[in-house]
Amino acid sequence: MVSTSAFAPTRGAQCVSSGLGHHFVSPKKPRDKKKTQKHVELPGAQAKRRQLLARMQQLINPEPKQSKVHAVDAVETVSDTSQTDALAEIPDPDFEIPSEPPSDILVEKSPVKRRILPDKATDSSYSSWKTLIPFLVEPHLKYSARTLATALEITPKVISACATLSCPQKRTSIACLFFDRFTSIDVLSCRCSMLPQVLLHHGLFPTAPSQPRMAVSIELLSFYRALFERSCDAINALASALKTHYSRRGFVMTDTRGEIIQDPFRRGLGYAVQWYDILQVQIERQVEEALQNSRDRVATLRPQTEDHVSTSSPLSTLRRGRCAPILIQRCPACFGGTMFGKPTADGGDIHTATDGNFHHRHRRAAGDCPHFYDPTYFLPKQYVDDVGRRIEAQRKRPAKSAVPLVPDEAIDQCETAYEAADGKKQKAAMDSFDDTGVMALICRHDIPLFFANIDSPGEQQKYSVALLEHLFSLIPPYATVVALYDIGCVLARSLSKYDILPGSIVSRLRLATTAMHAYGHEWACQLVYNPRMCIGLGLSDGEGTERLWSRLVRLIGVERSSSRQRRLWLIDRQAAAIGSEMQSDLGDWIRRRLKRGVNDQGTAAQEALDQCELAIDDLESEWSQQRSSQLSVRAHAPARLKKELDTVLTLQADLDTSDTALQSTRLMLEKGTASQDTLEALEALERGHDRLMAKVEVLYASLNIHDQFPELEGINLDFVRLLLMVRDLKMNIRKRAIASFFEWDKLDRAVGGAQQALGTKLHQQTRKAIAKRQPALLTALRKFNAYCERLEVLYDPSWGIPLPNPLPTKLAQLRSDPNLMEDVWITPSTGQVPRWLEDADVRDGIRALLKRERCREEQKRLGIEADNLCRFFGEELAALELALRTPGCELISVLLRQRRNQLLRLQTRWANPLASSLRFTSRAKDALEIAITLSGGVQSPNVHWLSTTLLEVPDPEGELSDVEFAEPLDLPVVEFEHAALADVLEDDLGREEVRDFDSMDHVNDAHAVILWEAPESMLIDDSYVPRKEEHVIGSGTVTRREHPSRDGYPHQIFEPKDIALLTSRTAFLNDTCINGCAVLLFSELKSVATSHCALLTTHDLPRIRYNASDDILWRNVSYTRYWEKDVWILPIHRPSNIGHWVLCIIRFSSKELHLFDSLAEKKPWKTDVKDVMKLIARLLAIARQRHHHITTELDGWTARPLKTNGYDCGVWVLAAIAAVLRGRHVTGLCEDDMHHLRHYLRALILSVPCF
Repeated sequence: MVSTSAFAPTRGAQCVSSGLGHHFVSPKKPRDKKKTQKHVELPGAQAKRRQLLARMQQLINPEPKQSKVHAVDAVETVSDTSQTDALAEIPDPDFEIPSEPPSDILVEKSPVKRRILPDKATDSSYSSWKTLIPFLVEPHLKYSARTLATALEITPKVISACATLSCPQKRTSIACLFFDRFTSIDVLSCRCSMLPQVLLHHGLFPTAPSQPRMAVSIELLSFYRALFERSCDAINALASALKTHYSRRGFVMTDTRGEIIQDPFRRGLGYAVQWYDILQVQIERQVEEALQNSRDRVATLRPQTEDHVSTSSPLSTLRRGRCAPILIQRCPACFGGTMFGKPTADGGDIHTATDGNFHHRHRRAAGDCPHFYDPTYFLPKQYVDDVGRRIEAQRKRPAKSAVPLVPDEAIDQCETAYEAADGKKQKAAMDSFDDTGVMALICRHDIPLFFANIDSPGEQQKYSVALLEHLFSLIPPYATVVALYDIGCVLARSLSKYDILPGSIVSRLRLATTAMHAYGHEWACQLVYNPRMCIGLGLSDGEGTERLWSRLVRLIGVERSSSRQRRLWLIDRQAAAIGSEMQSDLGDWIRRRLKRGVNDQGTAAQEALDQCELAIDDLESEWSQQRSSQLSVRAHAPARLKKELDTVLTLQADLDTSDTALQSTRLMLEKGTASQDTLEALEALERGHDRLMAKVEVLYASLNIHDQFPELEGINLDFVRLLLMVRDLKMNIRKRAIASFFEWDKLDRAVGGAQQALGTKLHQQTRKAIAKRQPALLTALRKFNAYCERLEVLYDPSWGIPLPNPLPTKLAQLRSDPNLMEDVWITPSTGQVPRWLEDADVRDGIRALLKRERCREEQKRLGIEADNLCRFFGEELAALELALRTPGCELISVLLRQRRNQLLRLQTRWANPLASSLRFTSRAKDALEIAITLSGGVQSPNVHWLSTTLLEVPDPEGELSDVEFAEPLDLPVVEFEHAALADVLEDDLGREEVRDFDSMDHVNDAHAVILWEAPESMLIDDSYVPRKEEHVIGSGTVTRREHPSRDGYPHQIFEPKDIALLTSRTAFLNDTCINGCAVLLFSELKSVATSHCALLTTHDLPRIRYNASDDILWRNVSYTRYWEKDVWILPIHRPSNIGHWVLCIIRFSSKELHLFDSLAEKKPWKTDVKDVMKLIARLLAIARQRHHHITTELDGWTARPLKTNGYDCGVWVLAAIAAVLRGRHVTGLCEDDMHHLRHYLRALILSVPCF
């Protein structure tokens, strides 16, 4: 064995450093020579060396190297190494596509920080462009005038623009891109014509401000500009398409080695497109400046008395004024008026809408470029930030005391439901995005007015306030504005509590919610802020922002990777194009709104009013009472009560789970012998159930509901608790349902092609997300309907609290159900129950009345807008004619003539039923006279005009007025998170199976025609009713009676309190009396006639109304063997303020419903007949599912009234049942017989043995 001690390191052998004492150092680990001494080439070193050698060669040989253009096998090739190198030196501020490294270079994957701020070279390049652009205006205008309405010229191989032909010229070879080819052209520049000016003179635009090596055809750039207005920025697509197009035509760009350049056009095209648009902006501003001078001169001759203004306000309340020119030019229909001051309570002068969008973000890593464009739509950042600081300062002060229009409890619910109301909620990662969205302000015709760039995490109020404040600075000081905002109620409360805006603005501003988003708000909020319920708002919906976002959706991807300045430029220019297109469409917009809005909706509303058969004054009075009642603070539970009710709901859900487990355990015990473990588990469940019950009682007692709602004193506590839970549950259902509607609408529009396609994967994910949330909604609906059924059982008519109506469990029906939007009534009504609360016809009439009023208001506003449009046409045409006659405008005369011709063509599109074409023709004549007068009688200058080439094609569809125009999207693109609200019902997912309600479409199609005429040949039951004296009932204590199961019907139990109802001559009968006595009569009068009758109960129709499952219906009705019977007897209870019993006899042989009502009422039968037909359809469908043969069809049914009189409805119903059981149609008894029948029924019950 070899000892290892000799190899052990010692302290003395360790390396030390010199100095005082020994300083030990760490030993050096030997390295692998292959890793430390191998030669490695740095990435890019060879490419950099080749570039330096090429640069040195150029310096040695100053003679510019010509681009070689030669044909090889019908393929044209351009060798341009200098162009490639020159483009490589210019930094790309947008970093759209990183350049690919040469294949011979080893690239290491090391993190490299991207430049996010422009460097010196970029600043210099942008500065050179901005200096150059003004010198290109004149050459471009001259080229446009020379080539308008002519075929494109073939550019020669050598071009020049020298005016004297004596200047020393410099020859430069430029690669020029045309539609069909690219080629190399020699450009001769001199002192009088710079190189870019020579290019513009011949229809080419340079790709660099100085020493360009490439130029693009102006026609190609103009075509791309028009394409951009209809789509989005697509430089990469254009560059790739041109390269492919050229190669297919035999034109390929190569370098000096003959290799094809992979991306020869992208960067140059990007610069050319960007700065060509800036040139167009410069020209547009010159034209607009000349036109504004002419408009000011025309305004001096404007007559003092304008045309008649179609307004409902007295002219004495209106004052003359004009909006700022920028607003008039963007929407002449909204801002072209001359009379302002209409009160906001009557609808105001101007309708606008505002909303934010957080998809138009900008990545921080994309960086920025130097400033090159002044946006005309975006508010300055400094202005918006100043507004934000002012809001923060005001919020630190005490809030003002003001009487709220809507209870704060309702506004708090709205604020919680909408993310837009939470300015601190982060909707984009601020570490990844420096600009998180865009806030837009539009007019009611969806034309964009202004934008605010959102650079904060959430949708703060400073953006909407800044937009509104800027708008008020551009309108007359007495003009009024209505602004629609999805959280307008929250913003209105902020403005009333704090001095965020000056009082002069707040007094002229009215806020409302947008039409579609309004249905996600509380009902009390809708009564004040829903535009469909606000006086004066007409059919303005405020959803135009959603339609605007759908048009800007294609820019989202480009914006995120562009520079910050370029992003604002893209949105601003796209907004200008959208605004111009929609301004031209104003006449069509008015015609569409007249036809599909005013005429169609107004006609439908009037028909509904006619069917309602109620006076307009009565409906207005009922609507006023409804608003005042539902806006009261007492109609809303306090926030603390809502919070603790959520806890009650949670415990209630736990109780349901515990009860289900107990029932399952008991069922198992009944089937067999139970083990000791099972018994112990059952005892544990019972103890847990008892504890939960105690918790619910203690918690509910702590709510002190009677202290907060003294009017509920004396009402059954179980009823009150259930009523409050139903109210809270309905609010959750409403938010869930609206969120589901938004999701389905978005998906359906994408599938239908009305929006950008979602793609297969996203489509499936969306459907999966919707399907995942739908069971919770259906569970909530079933729970709500079950609560409603329990409320009806506990209900006492003397309490005066209207019961909530059940909701349909089919989403398509739920969407159109008006009961979804109405809150549950939680306070007793003093005196008689209001008609608007009890009568469905009154509620339908109120909705029809509101719709009719909005349509009439819309027609008046459309008349004002048509007047404004006609006035603008005349004034703008006069300004154009005057500008054409004004000295100094010769250079832009071509553009002025184009705008004039375009405006003249618009008079046929702007003409509408409210402003005929004759009015526009008259305005055109007056405009020419005004221009001649102001120009001193000077006719249009004699200039060689090239008119636009027109091709007339006959219209196969007829006149323009007959064309059906596409209606704008009525349903906005709204994210479902705006309306989602989690509640305790999530725990119910998976515990209940969702029923397929789509299979029950035929149930909803069943209907019967009501004929208010008694059936012919009715058989009257003249049977004798035993007199009271013939049945002597002895005195004594009345005990419980139980009628055994007989004739297939279950046993009936009569408590002493039920029997006592038959003793009194005026007592109202309950369900037990009606159902039990009907069974007793069936057994007592058993005959051949009774064998054809199925006796249903008073609980069967409510089960249909509450959408009970098929199993529940079958379990409660199958014992009647109804599928074998020809006559169904159905007693019905109407839970009104007094309670009322009616009867429906269903006769299958004649397909008739015989309606028996002792009060002879007609209106309630409309709803009852619908429900009865649903009952018939459901029961028949269930029987067929269980293989029972039924041949009855659901079409051709009629409903007829029977003889009705008297007031003792319950006893009358039993009399009618007895008549049917005897084989007759109607009873022959009179009112004097009713107390004898009561006594007879009491005797029948008492004849039942005691138990």
